[in-house]
Amino acid sequence: MKYLMLINAALDADGAPTGCSMPEDWMLFDKSLKEAGVYVGGDSVADFTTAASVRVDERGERLVTDGPFAESREVLGGYFVVDVPDLDVALDWAARCPGARDGGSIVVRPLAGYEG
Repeated sequence: MKYLMLINAALDADGAPTGCSMPEDWMLFDKSLKEAGVYVGGDSVADFTTAASVRVDERGERLVTDGPFAESREVLGGYFVVDVPDLDVALDWAARCPGARDGGSIVVRPLAGYEG
């Protein structure tokens, strides 16, 4: 089963991400996913200040606002998609992710396949 692991970094009072593991930590985690044969995909996202949110109102008009959220104490930093037997295994991988440390969190969600 495929699971999405969303990597959320905590923000300090000034809005800067806290923690921030070393690049070597991320490369080692990425390598371990690939060596275990569970890696499907993943990437980091550009700085959250470049984000935009889109909504469509009841008239069908597109409304675009800067940033991902109005009031947030965390920011999406990236994601991994893993293919593992079950949720427990996905949670084990999430706990090993550097993004789960220093105030960050990993949201794990199964992907809903729409084949056919």
